[in-house]
Amino acid sequence: MGAAIGTGDKTSVNVDLNIVPFIDLMSCLTAFLLVTAVWVNTAQLNVQPKGKAREAPPCDDGDCDKPKLSVLVEHDQIWIGVSRVNEFESIPRTATGYDWARVEERLRAQKSSPFFANEVAVEIAAASTRTEPIEYQELVAAMDVAVKAGFIDVGLTDPEGLSARPSL
Repeated sequence: MGAAIGTGDKTSVNVDLNIVPFIDLMSCLTAFLLVTAVWVNTAQLNVQPKGKAREAPPCDDGDCDKPKLSVLVEHDQIWIGVSRVNEFESIPRTATGYDWARVEERLRAQKSSPFFANEVAVEIAAASTRTEPIEYQELVAAMDVAVKAGFIDVGLTDPEGLSARPSL
């Protein structure tokens, strides 16, 4: 692409615009865009909201027929509960952190029980306070353990939205 630039006298100068650096920049930006798009899709967490409304009772009349498995992550323990039978199990936190192997074992036991033979969903909540917060990584670890135990549909809710709520 050339252009004639007048200098005031009757002669003109032809100038070619060099677009090679612009093409190099665009190719680098395109490669960066493609790589980051793959990372964003790899790091996403597909979550469906589960549980009930905060003000709803733990078990409604028509909803009590089908048991639901609930996992509540607290600062010092993890509760695993079944809604219909109102059965809860506490797994205390060890000095090194949560006992994820024990949680997985108990979730696999619940999955093999007749209550959840065809059920693939579990509700997970975190009871966090200002003085004792639950880290995001701990919540993600609970979801990973539930998926590893065989529950396909893992959902998040707040502690008051769990179908099975332990009475503390």
